[in-house]
Amino acid sequence: MTKTNAMRMLDAAKIPYRTLEYEVDENDLSGMHIAETLGFPPERMFKTLVAKGDKTGALVFCIPVAAEIDLRRAAAITGNKKIEMIHVKDLLALTGYIRGGVSPIGMKKKFPTYVDESALRYDEITVSSGTRGAQLLVGREALLRFIGAKTADLVFH
Repeated sequence: MTKTNAMRMLDAAKIPYRTLEYEVDENDLSGMHIAETLGFPPERMFKTLVAKGDKTGALVFCIPVAAEIDLRRAAAITGNKKIEMIHVKDLLALTGYIRGGVSPIGMKKKFPTYVDESALRYDEITVSSGTRGAQLLVGREALLRFIGAKTADLVFH
């Protein structure tokens, strides 16, 4: 597998990770499908969502693949009145990544990043490698520190 920008950045920072590769199914890019394909617990696999706050602009959220973001709660946590998801067509220009391959590591710019607090239950979690077909299994503490993320309760229960 070709090294992605996210992998190169982790290598440069001397943060250990493992790559979990999977066959891409263009008909099902869901995190649940990827977790099933890899036989990996979905509660430890985090998808990266990009949204826009009415006050803050772009925001990044990492939540478990089986969960749904609570936009009202996320707005309150980030100091916004309203948050809306970035349109798929705008993802590449804003982040440098395409849908199904958005990583919280190595976006074009540094955006405020929030990881669901459920990540605190695990020593290691996965996030996208920055391309479809591979997840990065990385230590939670090192990842949170590296991407400058805050943890918060972001999902519907």
